[in-house]
Amino acid sequence: MYYETIFIVNPDVSQENTEELTNALVERVEKASGRIVKREYWGSRPLAYSIAKRKRGHYMLLVTDGEPKAIEALENAIRLEERIMRFLTTRLTELSDAPSPLMRRKSVPVEEAASADETATEGKEESKEESKEEAQKETKNVEEKTEAAASSEEASA
Repeated sequence: MYYETIFIVNPDVSQENTEELTNALVERVEKASGRIVKREYWGSRPLAYSIAKRKRGHYMLLVTDGEPKAIEALENAIRLEERIMRFLTTRLTELSDAPSPLMRRKSVPVEEAASADETATEGKEESKEESKEEAQKETKNVEEKTEAAASSEEASA
């Protein structure tokens, strides 16, 4: 069975101490015959609502493989830890090797970023050319109207 646990650590705790806390939780899981499949630090992020007068928190994701007793050990350790403000554990139906959506946003591959820049540049160049053509057409229309007005004035005079 795979389980995904996300927990939020008090923002007053440093990132290094958050990592140490996570290492201690991982040891608890391993002692209870479980194993950590994925571990991601999502960084200090704003909370949707304030918790204990805090508006930010360090987010951490642990994906665990093991029996339910390993998850119970993890959750008991989390409940006893005062630095952890909230946590949520869900059971996964299948395991994915892909990074979580938050990690995908942080690490956009360089090739995709370069192709996106090229596409944007091409779009800008095309729109510049189109606007130049439109300006030339407008200029021709104005010149034609001016010539027509001038020739009609000559004809009436």
